[in-house]
Amino acid sequence: MLFVGCAEAELKEFGPHYRTQYSVVFFSQVQDELEQPKEKIKQLLKQRGPPEAGEVLYEEQVLHFEATRKWEERYVVVRGNYCLECHNSFETFVKGVPPRHKLLPTGGTVLTTEEKYMAMVDKCFPNEKFAPPIIGMPGQFPVYLRLPYRRDYYFCFRQDARQAEFLSILSDCIRHQNQDFLKKKTVEVQAFLKAVHLYRQVKGSYDSWKMLIGSDVRVLANLVMEELLPSLEKDMLPHLKARKTERKRVWFATVEAAYILVQECLFEGMSALKEECRKAAHQQEVLIRSDMDQILNSRTYLEGKLRASVLESAEKFCLESVQPYLASVLEELMGPISSGFQEARLLSDSQMDQLCQDFQEGGVTNELKQVQTSSPRLLTNSPLHDLQERFGFSNISSLVHSTQIDLQQLVENAAYTFHLLLYKDIEDSPGNACSAMEKSRHRVLKQYDYDSSTVRKRIFREALVGITLPHIKKTLAPTYKTELQGLKQFIYADYSNFVHVHNIYEGILLQSLDKEVIKVVEEAARLKKHNLFTDTRDLLSQSSCSSIISTPATQPSPKAMARWSVGVHKDRAVASRK
Repeated sequence: MLFVGCAEAELKEFGPHYRTQYSVVFFSQVQDELEQPKEKIKQLLKQRGPPEAGEVLYEEQVLHFEATRKWEERYVVVRGNYCLECHNSFETFVKGVPPRHKLLPTGGTVLTTEEKYMAMVDKCFPNEKFAPPIIGMPGQFPVYLRLPYRRDYYFCFRQDARQAEFLSILSDCIRHQNQDFLKKKTVEVQAFLKAVHLYRQVKGSYDSWKMLIGSDVRVLANLVMEELLPSLEKDMLPHLKARKTERKRVWFATVEAAYILVQECLFEGMSALKEECRKAAHQQEVLIRSDMDQILNSRTYLEGKLRASVLESAEKFCLESVQPYLASVLEELMGPISSGFQEARLLSDSQMDQLCQDFQEGGVTNELKQVQTSSPRLLTNSPLHDLQERFGFSNISSLVHSTQIDLQQLVENAAYTFHLLLYKDIEDSPGNACSAMEKSRHRVLKQYDYDSSTVRKRIFREALVGITLPHIKKTLAPTYKTELQGLKQFIYADYSNFVHVHNIYEGILLQSLDKEVIKVVEEAARLKKHNLFTDTRDLLSQSSCSSIISTPATQPSPKAMARWSVGVHKDRAVASRK
């Protein structure tokens, strides 16, 4: 079949890149294991772990537009794996009956008006006229979920508050489905990411790719569909035999069927490829551990050769064509991102204050829910309008999603730390609970400010590198392509699996750029812009710092934690059942 053949061909081309990167990344992992661990940047807030995969984050009765072209009441559940489950009813959910279907909204775009939804559909197919997919809404508050290479989903609500809550959890699902797999530090994921970047560069694509989202199989399927879809649109779309009102549904069903076939083929192929690489790495490990010093010497020698031929011109290009714009790009990033973190701080503060008041009045409520269900505005496309023209960067959505995940984690850490401190202080001074609560609140806010600065500085550095490094690589590629090929002769044959010319070359470019990026970020911190702190700033006295980061000598009992915990995901589930 056409689709299966395309998937197999793609995997055959991609395989050598993955095998190479797997060995390189595996070597680096063993090296890190043998060397002294690098000092990590510390955060003061206590880290709250991710929810368990089966933990219920959201559950609600929702109107869903079914494949039968009818609206049906379904019981929608979202668990800690950020997958939407559609159950027949609350009763079937409680009984443990499997859901009617599960939805992974990877790459989804959420819209709330028919006009915006149809505009997006028309933009995808400017030469085709599609009628609106739905006639007659059962409520005033619709939700349209537009999905790449899949049929779209439609939900509806009769109260705006219910719609807002669903939009919040749906946005969380999209962000986490897009980002969580790719953030893993395993050999398989890191090798895959590097292999995808190099594979696309071989084909002439250096940009930050919007479809680098989801699992490895989904990313490869996106590569296949990106190449396959134009021919499908040309050969199949004009010949669809369907009424005007049905053309969109039939077309998206056709594309979805192709997408599913491609993923099934790639899943089998990637599973075999990963197993092959795992076995090869196991066999290579003895050589890596016995010859570590010689391999490192070989890499150092090659790096010296590369630096001699590359570094001067790379630094010259960076200083002339990138460095002058870093400060202005950083300024555009700092404003909206910092305002989002400040908004989250205000929300956390107000809800901790509310909790203190509730306690004084005789009980603890679930008021902290608002902090986590609110999504502070971070970025839009408009502030960074010139990045596409100057650096070829247009993937602002990836930056927004990863930043929102960092912000959400920080808010969760603040809530978690507040209750750990609160429990300890009240346990130590049971007769002075109100004072203890206020004390805990101020400690958490100080910690939040410090951690917010630490997290934002990392975000700014990663964003500046992500925006400008592809531009540098693309510009310099024609100059060094032939030269890089010639340098392979300097790699000792026995170590060629672990020393790769292109990895070292890109490492040199990254170091050159990162040096300039660090300068502009630290300068912003020195000037105390947007409440950023320098690394040397003594935010807290030693005594207060030690008291802040201390945790209870013994962990609170389940009953005690149940009383004080207002964990994010539990709050959502409790509130949604009211």
